[in-house]
Amino acid sequence: MLAFILRRLLTLIPLLLGVTLLVFLLMSLAPGDFLTPVKMQRDVPTELIAELEREFGLDRPWYVQYGYWLGNVLQLNFGYSWSFKVPVTDLIGSRLFATFLLSLTSLLFAWCIAIPLGVLAAIYKDSIFDRLSSFLAYAALSIPEFFLALLAVWFAAVTGIFPIGGATSIEHEFLSFGGRVLDRLHHLVLPTIVLGIGGIAGLMRIMRANFLDAIRADYVQTARAKGVPEGWVMFKHVLRNAINPLVSAFGFSFSSLLSGALIVEIVMNYPGLGNLIYHSLLREDQFVVLAAIMLSCTMLVLGNLLADICLAWSDPRIRLESHD
Repeated sequence: MLAFILRRLLTLIPLLLGVTLLVFLLMSLAPGDFLTPVKMQRDVPTELIAELEREFGLDRPWYVQYGYWLGNVLQLNFGYSWSFKVPVTDLIGSRLFATFLLSLTSLLFAWCIAIPLGVLAAIYKDSIFDRLSSFLAYAALSIPEFFLALLAVWFAAVTGIFPIGGATSIEHEFLSFGGRVLDRLHHLVLPTIVLGIGGIAGLMRIMRANFLDAIRADYVQTARAKGVPEGWVMFKHVLRNAINPLVSAFGFSFSSLLSGALIVEIVMNYPGLGNLIYHSLLREDQFVVLAAIMLSCTMLVLGNLLADICLAWSDPRIRLESHD
C-alpha cells in the first residue's frame, strides 16, 4: 500500500511540470503580461518597472522566465499577485477553503440524494417512480450549470430567503461560533444545490445500473436460497458491490468540481478559487493562474489516489499491490 501511494505521488512531479510548462507557453503567446497594468499607472517609476522586468526575466525568452518561476517554486515562493497586491500563497489560501467547503457539501448532497434514488429505482424497476426519476435525471443532465445558477440568483433576489452572492454576511465576525456556522451554511445552500444537481443525475443512473447487475448475480440467489432476509441481501450484499464503481469515480468527481465551481462561483458571486482563476486570467495574473493549475492537478491525482484506496477498503478482493 505504501509503495503504491509513493509511486502515485511521484507521478505528480512530471504531470505538474508538463501542465505548468504548457500554461506558461500559452500565456506567453498572449499580448502583454502581468506587469502591463502596472506600466499604465503614471505614479509608478520607469526604473521600478525595468527592475521588475529584470527580476522576473520578462526581458528574456519565455523558457528562461519559466526557469526563474520554477526555481522560485522549489523555494516555496509562488510569486506575487499584482492584481490583488498580496502574495499568491496568501491569496489562494484565503479562497481555497471556500471552494473546498462548497465542493465537499456538493459531493455530500449529490451522494446522499443519488444513492437512495438509484437503489429505489432499481428495486422498483419499470415502476412510475423509476420512470419519473429517470426523466428527472435526464432533465437535470440537460440543464447547464450556468442556467441553474442564474435561476438560483433570481430565486434569491425575488424571495429574499437566501443571500445573493458572498460566502458570509457583513456581520459574520461579530456573531457567535454557532451563528458563524449557520451564516456560512446559509450562504452555501444555493451554490451547493446548483453544483450538486448535475452530479445527482449521473450518479443515480450509474447506481441504478450497478444495482440491477448485482441483483442478478449468483451470490444473491445463493443468499436468498439460504433464507437470508431480503433487506439484508439488498443492503449488505447487493449495495456493497454495486457502490464500488461509484467509489472509483469519486476521484474524478472531486477533481472536476473545480471546473464546475468556476462557473457557479462566477454567476453566483461566490468568493472561491474558481472565481479567482477567472479574474486572474482576465488580468493576466500569471503567477496566480499557474499556482491554481498546480492545485487543480494535485487535486486530480490525490482524488484518484483516494478513490483507489477507498475502493480497496470497500472491496477486499482488490489489492493495490496488484497494480505493479
